[in-house]
Amino acid sequence: MKRLLIVVMVFGFVGSLAVMAQGVNPRKTEVIDLGNDVRLETVLIPAGKFMMGSPESEKGRRTTETQHEVTITKSYYMGKYEVTQEQWELVMGNNPSIRNKGAKLPVTNVSWDDCQEFITKLNENTKSSFRLPTEAEWEYACRAGTKTAYSFGNNQTKDDANIGGDSIKTVGSYKPNAFGLYDLHGNVWEWCEDWSGFYPAGAVTDPKGPATGAGRVLRGGSFNGNGSRSRSSSRVNYTPTVRLANNGFRLAKNP
Repeated sequence: MKRLLIVVMVFGFVGSLAVMAQGVNPRKTEVIDLGNDVRLETVLIPAGKFMMGSPESEKGRRTTETQHEVTITKSYYMGKYEVTQEQWELVMGNNPSIRNKGAKLPVTNVSWDDCQEFITKLNENTKSSFRLPTEAEWEYACRAGTKTAYSFGNNQTKDDANIGGDSIKTVGSYKPNAFGLYDLHGNVWEWCEDWSGFYPAGAVTDPKGPATGAGRVLRGGSFNGNGSRSRSSSRVNYTPTVRLANNGFRLAKNP
């Protein structure tokens, strides 16, 4: 199947790094046409510094969320949406989603290992360098300069995200965060690159998690979870072979 690569650049306000990290929309997006009018959109996330994890006072906090300073030294691209079923099917030739099917729904029932296979084939088809985001990249992109429990404040309702329900929803059904990314809270848990482990107590730069482990990290919460599980700092982990109806993923890529 023919794959056509299209790059679209959108330039906006040019400001300082601190201003960018506090909510100014990124200046560039990339759009890749996978064929059959199916496109994969990514948004440029600026480098910056943030507090990862949660304060002890945050409602729903867990002990694995030790707050610490993280510096992201290089900008990177992040998927504007979760990977959809039509995108997966164009690359892999199948649709693993079991509970709910739909072209614009996030793909589910994919393991971390399955995601790696998808990424390998996608990169072969597009001559690109997609990957899963690190856990730090994911939280930094989710927060988009905020310090609250969610990217839109300290409280969350069903008007803000797909939570406390019984099914996934079309990607982009809710308002984006300040970086222009959708569905980072709820809908499906998103696989990250990292092995799960305890956070360090001090400041770190470009962390990538432990070298080995038993489970890979997922972020963002899901459609059938409660609000506290979809906080910006919330984290869970599963073995890399697990496939669940509320697990999906989002792509990242270096510029």
